[in-house]
Amino acid sequence: MGKFKYKTQMYKHLHANIANIYAEAKEAAKKIGIADEVKALADKGLGQFGLTGGVSGCPAPLRDDVLAFSEKEAKSVKGLAGYVEDIRYMVKDVYGDGYDACPVNTCEAGIWTCYTSMFAPPVQGPGESYRARYIAPLEKHMHHQAGYGRPFPAKYKDIVADRGSTAGELGMMGKRQYNLDTVIVPLAGARYDNHGIKHFPVPMLADVKGEASRATLEANADRHAPYLTGFTSIGYETPGYGYGDKDKEGTPILQKVIADIAKKYNVPYVVDCAWGLPFVGHNIVKTGADAIVYSMDKATGSSLCGLIIGKEDVMVNARRAMGMHGDRYGSIASYGKAVNVAFDPGKEALCGCIAALKVLKDNPKLMTEPVDQMYDIIVEEFKALDPAIKDGFIFTKSYNSCAVEINYEHTWKAGKMGVPIFSIEDMYANTNIFQSGVGAMGMVPTIAYDGNIYVSTGLNTLDDKGALIPNRMRLAIKGLVALINITSKYAGICD
Repeated sequence: MGKFKYKTQMYKHLHANIANIYAEAKEAAKKIGIADEVKALADKGLGQFGLTGGVSGCPAPLRDDVLAFSEKEAKSVKGLAGYVEDIRYMVKDVYGDGYDACPVNTCEAGIWTCYTSMFAPPVQGPGESYRARYIAPLEKHMHHQAGYGRPFPAKYKDIVADRGSTAGELGMMGKRQYNLDTVIVPLAGARYDNHGIKHFPVPMLADVKGEASRATLEANADRHAPYLTGFTSIGYETPGYGYGDKDKEGTPILQKVIADIAKKYNVPYVVDCAWGLPFVGHNIVKTGADAIVYSMDKATGSSLCGLIIGKEDVMVNARRAMGMHGDRYGSIASYGKAVNVAFDPGKEALCGCIAALKVLKDNPKLMTEPVDQMYDIIVEEFKALDPAIKDGFIFTKSYNSCAVEINYEHTWKAGKMGVPIFSIEDMYANTNIFQSGVGAMGMVPTIAYDGNIYVSTGLNTLDDKGALIPNRMRLAIKGLVALINITSKYAGICD
């Protein structure tokens, strides 16, 4: 089945027909009722609605509880160290006294702080600084967790080159830290075929097995042992990210394997869980990770803030880097100057973080119940997929991300041409049809590359209290299904 002999021909044809695809998508939006809903929201001054409230480029509206707490605290006088202490004690209430917290202004600032304080070699003292290396699985979002060192081996040297708005030292490659390398390790069961209009290897991870990946990870750790200072990975829990293989408690085995190897080499394992929920999602106690970093303005619904949670021993240096570990004359906590003081989150961010953490700690159903409802809507609406492409779609709930993963990499199984897979380079080049096409329909798109689409609650699909607005969510999913059908028609894999 399929109109084209080679996938490059298919992607070339899609590129030539982008305008036609978007025109059909726009007409479909009118028929479905999306255009009317967008207009109604705009008339009320509420902007658009869309497929996710989990990206920093278009954060979700704040819930009433977050706004109310922040407004109340805005009128109070309290030292910032006091707010940080409130966050620390909530973390200890959930994970135990052996864990600590360090708020920052963004998740990316949190990753930088962790790598500066835990992975990067020291530069002070006599003589030349040594080189250090940290290990990262070859997975999605590599420009975040794997972007802070020069890639090893050299075949990956330009892996993040196009993932930004500019090149060179002012772009993604310019954030690499002094004397730090990233050892990139492919995973057992993964495929890294080239796909997309901007043709590039994509990590297809639905068949990754955690224990089967141990040997390769350990071999690389042993090979680089004299220089090894850490491990990193994404903190998600769905198949498309490589974490569908879980133990009886639902903990991804791959994350446990990485933590186990890191412990063997006495180096920290830092998890990038930007699009995740503290307390509800990735459980740092069960995985054994040393530190985990969150973007609190994504799934949690906080104001702009990042948060590092980790074991007390590694958190000493993270908090030192933020000027929070204690005054020089001696105290448990302070709010002073240090190497990463530019990442200071400020009062508004801390208040939003506290309000969101209180909900996650005391009323997690507020976050998880809309996911259950959204999952049912997605499964139902995806029955409208063209029968020729239905096989190979996997739908997975993610309470961690308040999302549902729609993974379709298995549509390419057995050598057949499947639903078009767009690379992350397509996203940055504006040639990812599943993202830009949603924009052409009038909605805000979600992350939709590497055969993986994450749909989450929040972008005007929740009310002010945090409850799902089912009709609006359903409209968004109907639009996504229509776009997939239209694109697959132009790809020559269905009528």
